[in-house]
Amino acid sequence: MIDDEYEDDDDIVTLVTSDGTEEQFIEIAGIAYKGKYYAILHPVELLEGMDEDEALVFRMTRNKDGSDSYEIELDDNIIDAVFEEYNRLLDEAE
Repeated sequence: MIDDEYEDDDDIVTLVTSDGTEEQFIEIAGIAYKGKYYAILHPVELLEGMDEDEALVFRMTRNKDGSDSYEIELDDNIIDAVFEEYNRLLDEAE
């Protein structure tokens, strides 16, 4: 489980699965890649089979009502590119 310091943080995103289950994630970063926007999210409570240092990439879109929609990205090439861009931005910030 992630440190308790994140539980009240504004970076918490609650996603609802297709079966109605709510899952909470910490937004690590938002990354623009090839004209689309992606969010790197880490589950507050680890999902089955995940390690503590893993995160997931979600493609974000804006709904007509202005709310954000998150869809898990499954394309390994896009996932790798999003993490590469994230790491590049981290390196630039240092």
